Amino acid sequence: MLKVYGRNNSVNVQKVMWLIGELGLDHERLDVGGAFGQNDQDWYLALNPMGRVPVLDDDGYILWESHAIVRYLARLYGGGEWYSDDAKSCGDMDKWMDWKQGFLQPALTPVFWGLIRTPEADRDHAAIEAGAKESANLFGLLDRHLAGRDFMAGDGLSIADIPVGALTYRWYGLDVEHPDYPSLRAWYEKLTERPAYREHVMLPIT
Repeated sequence: MLKVYGRNNSVNVQKVMWLIGELGLDHERLDVGGAFGQNDQDWYLALNPMGRVPVLDDDGYILWESHAIVRYLARLYGGGEWYSDDAKSCGDMDKWMDWKQGFLQPALTPVFWGLIRTPEADRDHAAIEAGAKESANLFGLLDRHLAGRDFMAGDGLSIADIPVGALTYRWYGLDVEHPDYPSLRAWYEKLTERPAYREHVMLPIT
């Protein structure tokens, strides 16, 4: 049985749990990190020397870094529709995972931390505004990509949708301007119809 270490309000844990839910895999999740602590203890650092969540234990095989875990689960349990053996199809999926990590998450992080995890008196409003503007621009790019598409890469849900889809829920849940992006909204609404997305991603934003 899969074991996942990490609290459910971590977007990185949510990515992994959403895919596990989609694949219907038997699993156990243990609260680690944030208010639950333990990620600085020796036993946890032996699993992940970075002390971050999530960590996957697949019958003794230990893996950390959420995108690596998502790719691993898709390859091993998901079949070609989740992570194709075709190099070009893989490239189309991988680029969006890397785009999320390299561009979208850095833009949205100061907004999330500023509005959700920072007391109002201590907020850096300039950083929040700059991040909100850049996030909106990046989601506009995604809206253009999704025009005429049901999903981000190919005809069905794939690992390309997982990281960006998890972060999109946070963006729509933050008190910032959300431009009218019809293709993005249509894609997002498809995600909200999926039971695994509702269970593992659509949680209180804390």
